[in-house]
Amino acid sequence: MSFFFNILSIFETHGIAFLKATWTTISLTLVSLIIASLIGLVFAFFRVSHNRFLRKIADIYIFLVRGMPLIVQIMFLYYGISSIFVLSDFAAGSIALAIHTGAYIAEIFRGAIQSIDRGQTEAARSLGMTYKKSMWHIILPQAFRRAIPPLGNQCIITLKDSSLVAYIAVSELFNNALSAQAENYLPFETYFVVGMYYLVLVLLVTLFLHYVEKRMDTGRTAKTSGSGHTIAS
Repeated sequence: MSFFFNILSIFETHGIAFLKATWTTISLTLVSLIIASLIGLVFAFFRVSHNRFLRKIADIYIFLVRGMPLIVQIMFLYYGISSIFVLSDFAAGSIALAIHTGAYIAEIFRGAIQSIDRGQTEAARSLGMTYKKSMWHIILPQAFRRAIPPLGNQCIITLKDSSLVAYIAVSELFNNALSAQAENYLPFETYFVVGMYYLVLVLLVTLFLHYVEKRMDTGRTAKTSGSGHTIAS
């Protein structure tokens, strides 16, 4: 019974702080994913480019990110960024996390782009479309649809990885857990509570991603229907 009383005590003492930290975790994840998606798209284009120099740059970037632990990258980038620009802990942490996540998103986009039949690009070019237009209007919409499941997984991974920025003083969930357990001397119960917060966040992200996938599948069915009937989206 003491376990449950300790849980209630933690909620009573640190509940508001955990809620604020939850919003910080959500904001950190969203900002990181937006920046990482832009980075990933650029390096995905580098990876599928006919330019060997661009492909080499992308290969080096992805190799370095995959070859080092995330916490090492965060520390390296945080102190490197902070030595050049005066940024808040949140901003520096977001950029560091985005640079890491961008490499994985680049591979997701690269795989999705290359999975599209080359005949579609050739057909678009034969109709007079430039490579840029065919990529933007024909290839990318299909590639993005195929990339949604792995992108969803990466979103969840990034959400959990955001806990590591606690070590650069970003006041997110895990950072607050470290502070709380140092005050109440209840590490097991404190980390249990914070783990529940993360589980709820992951559940919400998963439900949202299922909704997006369902909506996009419905939209695709409506567009490809040749019966003349309108399928509701």
